[in-house]
Amino acid sequence: MTTLVGRGADQQGTDVTRLSGEPVAVIEDLEVTFHRRGWAVPALRGVSFELRRGEILGLVGESGSGKSVLGLTLLGLLPNSPRPIVSGAARVCGVDMVNAPDEERRRLLSSSLGAVFQDPMTSLNPTMRVGAQLVESCGSTAAAAELLDAVGVPEARRRLRAFPHELSGGLRQRVMIAMAIGGDRRLVIADEPTTALDVTVQAQILELIRKLRDERGAAFVFVTHDLGVASQVADRVAVLYGGRMAEIGPTAEVLAKPLQPYTSALLRSRVTMGADRNRFLPTIVGEPPDPRRYPSGCPFAPRCEYRQPDCEIEPPAMREIAPGRSAACVRIERLHSATSTEGTNEGDLPPDRPEPRPRTSDLMVQLRDVHKDFTLPRREGGRRQILHALRGIDLEVTRGEAVALVGESGCGKSTLLRVVAGFLDPDRGSSMINSRHRPQMVFQDARASLTPWLTVGELVGDRLRGEHLTRAERAQRVLDALRLVGLPEETATAKASQLSGGQCQRVGLARAIVVPPDILLCDEPTSALDVSLAATVLNLLGRLRHELDMTVLFVTHDLAAARMIADRVAVMYLGQIVEDGPAETITADPVHPYTRALLEAVPDTGRSTASTARGEVASPINPPAGCTYHTRCAEATDRCSHTVPVLFALTGRHSHACSMRQPA
Repeated sequence: MTTLVGRGADQQGTDVTRLSGEPVAVIEDLEVTFHRRGWAVPALRGVSFELRRGEILGLVGESGSGKSVLGLTLLGLLPNSPRPIVSGAARVCGVDMVNAPDEERRRLLSSSLGAVFQDPMTSLNPTMRVGAQLVESCGSTAAAAELLDAVGVPEARRRLRAFPHELSGGLRQRVMIAMAIGGDRRLVIADEPTTALDVTVQAQILELIRKLRDERGAAFVFVTHDLGVASQVADRVAVLYGGRMAEIGPTAEVLAKPLQPYTSALLRSRVTMGADRNRFLPTIVGEPPDPRRYPSGCPFAPRCEYRQPDCEIEPPAMREIAPGRSAACVRIERLHSATSTEGTNEGDLPPDRPEPRPRTSDLMVQLRDVHKDFTLPRREGGRRQILHALRGIDLEVTRGEAVALVGESGCGKSTLLRVVAGFLDPDRGSSMINSRHRPQMVFQDARASLTPWLTVGELVGDRLRGEHLTRAERAQRVLDALRLVGLPEETATAKASQLSGGQCQRVGLARAIVVPPDILLCDEPTSALDVSLAATVLNLLGRLRHELDMTVLFVTHDLAAARMIADRVAVMYLGQIVEDGPAETITADPVHPYTRALLEAVPDTGRSTASTARGEVASPINPPAGCTYHTRCAEATDRCSHTVPVLFALTGRHSHACSMRQPA
């Protein structure tokens, strides 16, 4: 099998000779089947590839495609109870991670393998200091401090005494990476390590992985559902769908001319900064296949616009069309000889969005100088500390308007949303909500927000208890709400555990709109979804907003999503709004240095790497004097350290808070 590198390596000047020699991992016809509740559930079905030292392989696909199961197989961490049926080979550093004795697999895992998972808070022991956990993997405090320094943790020795909850999300993820690379790690499995992170922290983590690859020669399997993220870090990309390999090849070639319709569909459905705001986003029709009932032919055939009768007879085999490029599709020769746009549905543009409603002067949300503090638990022998979550927020939202609140974790976005929802009262300032009903919330983790023992019909219908309806009228209103969010009637009898992530998010929306709210509050509703599901939810929100004439506040750290859903974008940093204006203006011509840093960190398949923001977010317990962003700003002067900027109106509704761009 020929192994090539893509642009992720070439453009960064990486020595391609590092890919020579024996492969670190060899996967041959790997099949993994779980047995649950009487069902055989195939997670992997005949996957094969090689991975060489110093290579980063991006493993891409929607939820349920088998990415995480493949990573666990390479680590030898498949569950023992019940033990899945595994066939084929998964050899890592010469050790068969499927059939080797447990002791031999544990020895290899301890000495040569590392893992970085999506949520470091569930992977780190909350009762142990960071240093103690690192010492377990590297052997000494001195080595632990060196590791933290190597992964870019500031004040490494001081951080050794911290508990995980005392570190930011980015620092916790760096600690996980430090644990993963301790010693002579030859292979690191990074399973969605940036999905829940801000774009600025994500860019830092991707840069760190590239640096560790270059300096230490370790191989990485980088699991992600976003080809844009994979493009920033991977030498090669492997696309999985329905437990099978759909396509594999050098990153630049796969992105420029995908050979499998599924890869093309993933690329088209990404929410990008260049998407047409006047049209709905392209999406992949249908749902991923149920692993209990895979179709007999190509697993993507039911969703593929180019399917032929042969596609539904038997799964296509992986075929090499060029050195290092293989795909599983009956149309592979035609796609390979086509131009970069032929064979896709670029000409079949998604429908136009509804015309925006005329702007009114009817205020729905009005916040004036809102402050919100939280008192933290007292430490031993210490004083109580105050966390300043909101620091003088001024915000007005008119009827039917959609405003996106963007910024890094800890900037106060969700706290502001909870003040508007009435869950929190301001400590200072005033909050006016003009609504007949309490504003309704849609949460990030839709499944966790649904009561697991109730049916969807019971969950949605619960909001109708005060409407004085007959049982038949109530049932009809529930079905109408489900239909409005694109769910079939039979969903009413299902429970959350029987639904996909995208279906759960739609149920959350149906519950919020079954009594049409004047104000809909969305807290990161797309950040953990696959790219196509995220596009579907954004399209749905745009349609519902227009049909129900709702005012929408949309919290996100994704500026591309904010640009698509919102009329206005308010950028927050450390409890303050630093820039506020029309979405197109904010994303095309930002004024504040922080807004520009957020935009430059957005992953884009059109460039080799995203820019990384300087430093870490300052502590909301002890925020810096003057402009709170000056400690990270490349343009800061002495004036910024002692002058507190206020929102200054530029033109129209565009305002910013930057001392360097205001009248003296």
